[in-house]
Amino acid sequence: MIDGIREEVAIIDESDIILVRKTVREAATKFNYSLTDVTRIVTAASELARNIFLYAGSGVMRWRLLEGNGAKGMELIFEDRGPGITDLEQAFQEGYSTSGGLGLGLPGTQRLMDEMEIDTRVGVGTTVVVRKWQRRY
Repeated sequence: MIDGIREEVAIIDESDIILVRKTVREAATKFNYSLTDVTRIVTAASELARNIFLYAGSGVMRWRLLEGNGAKGMELIFEDRGPGITDLEQAFQEGYSTSGGLGLGLPGTQRLMDEMEIDTRVGVGTTVVVRKWQRRY
C-alpha cells in the first residue's frame, strides 16, 4: 500500500470547518471520486470538523491517499486533545446530542464513509479515522 500524509488543516475556529470542507473537496475531486462520493466525503469531514470545534475547541484534520493492491482510497484523520467521548455507544445512537443538534454526526458519518475507527480516552482526546474507497465501474 502506498500512502502518505498529504495535507493538514488546523481546526481552531469555526471558519476552519470551511477550510476543511474546501481542502477535502479539492482532494477528492482531484483523485476522481464521483460527484456523489465527493459530497459524501465532504459532508463527513464537515461533521467531524464541527465535532472538534464544538466539543474539543481545537484539533487537526489530516488526509492522505491510499493506493495499492488495485484499490485507491482517501483517509481522513481527525484528532483532538479534548475531553474525550464518555459513552461511545450512546454517541452512536440516532438522535443523541449533547449540543442540542440533530444527533446525526457520528452515525451519519459512519453511513457516509466505507470505514470508521474511533479511539477516544476521557480527559485525553479523540481520534477519528474514516476512509472512502473508490468505486470500480
